[in-house]
Amino acid sequence: AQAINVITLFVEDLLLAREFYQKVFEFPIVFEDDDSVVFNAGNMFINLLKISAAAELVEPAVVGSAKAGVRFVFTINVKDVDATCTRLHEQDIELLNGPVDRPWGVRTASFKDSAGYVWEIAKALNPAP
Repeated sequence: AQAINVITLFVEDLLLAREFYQKVFEFPIVFEDDDSVVFNAGNMFINLLKISAAAELVEPAVVGSAKAGVRFVFTINVKDVDATCTRLHEQDIELLNGPVDRPWGVRTASFKDSAGYVWEIAKALNPAP
């Protein structure tokens, strides 16, 4: 079966993004050089890549700006959305929205990382037995 193995996120400030991901997600670093930091996110890897090194991956397409607007959301399931929001607040991370119970049966909250990517934390309101 096919599975997503790595997501590469282009970042303007690699050191700031590295610090953010270590502080907020506590993912272990599995590789690091001058242009990238790769985190083990459990079932996949997240590669933070300096935007200056991104063009060679997508040419002839153009690397987009962080100011172009939100085009997707990453979701991480957590044990307790409210407790996680409290921890984010303690780290001076501003929520975009939430915590809120969604009509599709999930409690969520969203925030932006240091590069402008949106992350949603979520927990099913009535998990299956």
